[in-house]
Amino acid sequence: MLANYFPVLIFMIIGLVAGILFITLGSVLGPKRHYHEKDTPFECGFEAFENARMKFDVRYYLVAILFILFDLEVAFMIPWAVVFKDLMAETGAYAFWSMFVFIVILTVGFIYEWKKGALEWE
Repeated sequence: MLANYFPVLIFMIIGLVAGILFITLGSVLGPKRHYHEKDTPFECGFEAFENARMKFDVRYYLVAILFILFDLEVAFMIPWAVVFKDLMAETGAYAFWSMFVFIVILTVGFIYEWKKGALEWE
C-alpha cells in the first residue's frame, strides 16, 4: 500500500530541493542593489491611499469559506471515485449511499447560503 505513495514522496522531495535551490541561487547570484522605488510596495501604479489593515466586508469571508467548502468536497470525492469499484465490492451499496449523503448535506448548505444572499456581490 505504501509503495503506491512512493512517486508522491519523490515528487515532494524534488519540489523541496528545487525550491531551496532556486531560493539559494537567487539570494547568492541575484542583484543586491536596493533603492527607495524598488523597496516600496506597488499598488496599481499609484500610492496606497488606505491602511493595509482596513476591515473587509463579511461577504468576502463567506465566499472564501464557500470556496474552501467545495474545494474540500472535491478533495474527498476524487479518492473516493478512484477506489469506488473496490469499495462497492467490499461494502456493497454503503459506499455509494455514504457519499450520496455527504453530497446532499453540502448541497443543502449551498442552497442555504444562496438563499441567504452570500453569493450576491455589490
